[in-house]
Parts: sequence; C-alpha cells; structure tokens
Amino acid sequence: MIFLVFALVMISCNTNSEKTEPKIEEKKEASKEEKKIENPQTIKFPSKDGIEIKGNLYMTNNKDNPFILLFHQAGYSRGEYLEIAPKLNALGYNCLAIDQRSGKEVNNVINETHLAAEKAGKPTKYPDALQDAQAAIDYVEKEFSPKELIIWGSSYSASLTFILGAENKNVDAILAFSPGEYFTYDGKTISDYASKVTVPVFITSAKNEEKSWKKIYEVIPSKDKVAFLPKGEGVHGSKALWEKQPDHQEYWDAVKNFLKSIKQ
Repeated sequence: MIFLVFALVMISCNTNSEKTEPKIEEKKEASKEEKKIENPQTIKFPSKDGIEIKGNLYMTNNKDNPFILLFHQAGYSRGEYLEIAPKLNALGYNCLAIDQRSGKEVNNVINETHLAAEKAGKPTKYPDALQDAQAAIDYVEKEFSPKELIIWGSSYSASLTFILGAENKNVDAILAFSPGEYFTYDGKTISDYASKVTVPVFITSAKNEEKSWKKIYEVIPSKDKVAFLPKGEGVHGSKALWEKQPDHQEYWDAVKNFLKSIKQ
C-alpha cells in the first residue's frame, strides 16, 4: 500500500512539471518580443523659438550606447539618413536624425520643420537652423543623458557642428561632411569657431572640395583630428555613404576607423 501511494505521488509530480514547462517558454518568448525595437521612431520637440522639430529616432537595444545626432544638408531633410542611421545602429550607436528649418525634401521625406517655420513666418537660412541643432542636443541630453554624444553634419550643417562644438561642453566628437565657410555667425567665421574645438574631429568631402575646408581643419587645435579624401571623385555631404555612390565603402571604412579610435 505504501509503495502504491508513493508511485501515485511521483506520477502526479511529473504531470505537474510537464504542465508548467510551456508557461516558462511563453514567458521567454514574451521577453524577446519586449526587447524588439521598431526603427525609426518619429519624435517631435520644440526648437528655441517654439517651432516644432521633427526627427527620426533610431535606437539600439542598449539606451546607454553612444549617441550620434545627425544633421542634413541644404535642401534636404532627415531622410538623408534613412540608409545611414541603421548602419550606425549596427555599429552600436543610438541615433537621432532631425529636420532643420533650412531644407526641403530627400528620399521622399518632407522636411516638416521647414514647413512649420515657413508657416510661422520664420527665416530659414543656414544660420537660422543653429537653434534647431542646439535644441536637438538639449533634447538628447535631457531624455537620454548619453555618456558620449557625437554630432554629425552634412554641408552647411557640417559647418554648424563647429559652432556647436565650440559652445557645448557635452559634445564629445564631430563628424563633418563637406563643411565650408558658407556663412558667418555673430560676426565670426567657421574657422573662428573651429579654432576653439578641442574634441576629436573627422572631416571629409568630395575630392575637389578640399580647398573649402582645409583652413578650417588647420586651425582645429584637437590632436585627434582626421581629414579623409576618397581615391575616386567622391560626392558632397553625407550622401557619400549611400550605397549607390561608387566610393561609399571607402567613406564607410574611414568613418568606422575614426569612431573606433575615439570610442570611450
């Protein structure tokens, strides 16, 4: 009789154990789904003068990863980085690409900050976009407090990054694609601001554009500065990294090497 009771208890335990196993697996699967991030996420936040800025947020699975702010070139939008930002995610960087008020459309993405500024009767020249870029820095600092913040500009916004780098202590590095003396700000040239940038800097462009930024590069006091030109002709701005460009891999290799050299 004792043996019979013992056998029934063992059978009952085995049965209960088998019933609970699928529940454990279901929890694991749910956990995997929770970690899945859909990119890009559309966000909005105000600029310094209240104009609404629209941005595409590209997050990795680790919010503590280094953060890159992506600014587009003239006549463009945040759509300049549709192809670039996911690749930066794969390298371990969280990214935010914004619409600055000086721009229009690229890759079927309309610049909505530009539309909002025009509707409000605000000027949309290159220097007017500085407040949008500064607002993006402030937003990322407030929402994510990144341990490392990198700013990345294209054409006129590449020039803006030197003003931002000179005036923001929380900027840890700069990537400037095709910068130049496109405008002055507060009576100062881009070289004036670049001369106060002490963080690592990467500058590149099309081969025939070197003269546009050579003096800017020369006055940068940072010992961690890199100038890159492709073997081919190259192209203007961040679109040099688009896959359809003949020299895109050469540009990517240079970018990766720079990011690797400054990784904290």
